[in-house]
Amino acid sequence: MEHIYQYVWIIPFLPFLVTMSIGFGLLLIPTATKNIRRIWAFPSVLMLSIAMGFSVNLSIQQINGSFISQYLWSWTINNDFSLEFGHLIDPLTSIMSILISTVGIMVLIYSDNYMSHDQGYLRFFAYMSFFNTSMLGLVTSSNLIQIYIFWELVGMCSYLLIGFWFTRPIAASACQKAFVTNRIGDFGLLLGILGLYWITGSFEFRDLFEIINNLIQNNEVNSLFVTLCASFLFVGAVAKSAQFPLHIWLPDAMEGPTPISALIHAATMVAAGIFLVARLLPLFIVIPYIMNIISLIGVITVLLGATLALAQRDIKRSLAYSTMSQLGYIMLAPGIGSFRAALFHLITHAYSKALLFLGSGSIIHSMEPIVGYSPEKSQNMVLMGGLTRYVPITRITFLLGTLSLCGIPPLACFWSKDEILSDSWLYSPIFAIIASFTIGLTAFYMFRMYLLTFDGYFRVHFQNYSSTKNSSFYSISLWGKEAPKEVNRNLLLSTSTMNNKVSFFSKDTYQIDDNVRNKIRYFSTYFRNKYTSIYPHESDNTMLFTLLVLVLFTLFVGSIGIHFDRGVIDFDILSKWLTPSTEFFHPNSNFSVDWYEFLTNAVFSVSIAVFGLFIASILYGSVYSSFQNLDLINSFIKVGPNKIILDQMKNVIYDWSYNRGYIDIFYTRILTMGIRVLAELIQFFDRHIIDGITNGVGVASFFIGEGIKYMGGGRVSSYLFLYLSYVSVFLLIFLFSKF
Repeated sequence: MEHIYQYVWIIPFLPFLVTMSIGFGLLLIPTATKNIRRIWAFPSVLMLSIAMGFSVNLSIQQINGSFISQYLWSWTINNDFSLEFGHLIDPLTSIMSILISTVGIMVLIYSDNYMSHDQGYLRFFAYMSFFNTSMLGLVTSSNLIQIYIFWELVGMCSYLLIGFWFTRPIAASACQKAFVTNRIGDFGLLLGILGLYWITGSFEFRDLFEIINNLIQNNEVNSLFVTLCASFLFVGAVAKSAQFPLHIWLPDAMEGPTPISALIHAATMVAAGIFLVARLLPLFIVIPYIMNIISLIGVITVLLGATLALAQRDIKRSLAYSTMSQLGYIMLAPGIGSFRAALFHLITHAYSKALLFLGSGSIIHSMEPIVGYSPEKSQNMVLMGGLTRYVPITRITFLLGTLSLCGIPPLACFWSKDEILSDSWLYSPIFAIIASFTIGLTAFYMFRMYLLTFDGYFRVHFQNYSSTKNSSFYSISLWGKEAPKEVNRNLLLSTSTMNNKVSFFSKDTYQIDDNVRNKIRYFSTYFRNKYTSIYPHESDNTMLFTLLVLVLFTLFVGSIGIHFDRGVIDFDILSKWLTPSTEFFHPNSNFSVDWYEFLTNAVFSVSIAVFGLFIASILYGSVYSSFQNLDLINSFIKVGPNKIILDQMKNVIYDWSYNRGYIDIFYTRILTMGIRVLAELIQFFDRHIIDGITNGVGVASFFIGEGIKYMGGGRVSSYLFLYLSYVSVFLLIFLFSKF
């Protein structure tokens, strides 16, 4: 066991070998390296698989009762300062290592086919391997300086991968936005690290925790300064894990390739912030104000992310805001003292979200040959629909991932989310109500996404081949603009109106009559038979393999945390896994759940989720039933003030969600433009005031010199007389000033 622990440094080093090999190959033998480019996927997967094997071995030993282990070696030593590098092995390290390596392997296998057509294939795999190296190095770090180094490497890799297609201006802007936003958090993290070192004189975790705890108990340190340092550390986690208010980079990060989105949102960048909070939780626990801040930021992010996902049309952006909301749950859990639930939901959410993102990539991959290689079209759910018949396997996997994220038993996220909800009731009823309400919102927008994508008919062809150039047979978006009064009721919304302002649902959306329905069926059959190639098709077996493997994780990974103290079910591997860490936080903790308590909480949370699914199915279930149900709903709403208020509320909800809560607009107009105006004022002051004074003195000296030049006559007696006159005047002034 000890022998294996000494070689944990191999875990992050293995994927780095692939990055170095690709880099040297492109530098020394570029032609040969490019000719065998598809072969590089194999060593990428192999090296990460070996790292996963090491991680699994370490985890088994942790479950069997091994203690926390740490290996250090000196890097810099002098009389006043010493810095040691090494690796720390505990349950948190083993959990994160397995999570990163397993999701990374699936993404690499998936990417081999997804990126096969791309000219940057080799560059992509080099970046991916380095991304995995940085994250694995981060989770095995033994001190804050080492964490900060890998923290910056993770940020650099995310910058390179989000802007992978850097020739597209929107992708270049997205990676810059992510980089700048995370620099705010990184600066805060650096300030916190330096502040804690100034207090404790150490960067090592155990020394730091023990010293801070003793200083606080003995009142030997300024509590305000310690709180400030801890707050700076948390700012780093807020930016990395896309918590409010530094979440704005996350939806724009979708401009990178879809496998990158899956890796960032499941197991790497956003997980880094959660890992940092979990690693520093012994420090945060002894500072109550920080725990309150963590829980408050978490619950705000939970609700904000869910509301911003309601009206998104881009399938990846909708999943991005879903990630933001779920990360809020994961951040809320440690804030309320639920360390186990936070890591449990981190695990279940990672596999479910990886499944959803890779599923969305399969959908986009099938749409691109039809609508063109344009993210604005291939990722737009308004242009999808009816994909069930074309991508049945992707549809099943996407549905299971959707239900898991909604919290439907017995899928993975149900067990972890229900545990967080139960703990939140014990901490704060207000937080619990918000978290419960968000469960319904999550079910609504996730099922809306599924229905818009797979239900109804495939809408692209009706837009391309209908007899009216700018019209389609129907519109599926309940957020669509109200149809003009003069539009024929047999036609629905025109294609040009789909991207404009919309209302939630409207009485002016029209029902399709039987004649138009028959035309739809005729054209659907005609184009399916004549133009088979222009319809979506199922992805390659390699991509489907990864989806099916992630489905198994989504189905069964929740079982690692199932435990009841009254019953025969006891699969609680997670508690055994976390025993050393849990006892470090709470020495007398013993996690257990009563059957009655579990069923009560489960019925409540599942009922909320089912209600959200029901509302989504009514509004988005299918085009035909949707319009009928809308008429039915409108018939229950009396015309009058209540109807006007309801319409206004629907517009407010849509505007809030579609415009990202106006937060990006606020940052653009207040912060960005404000900084530019301030910079212009400073530039004006520097150029016209500071430089003006300097230049003015020079110009004045020039004119004075020129004037004096013409006063000289060349007679020494005149100069002496003038000199004595000046001296006399100054003497008189001096004497009068004395009296």
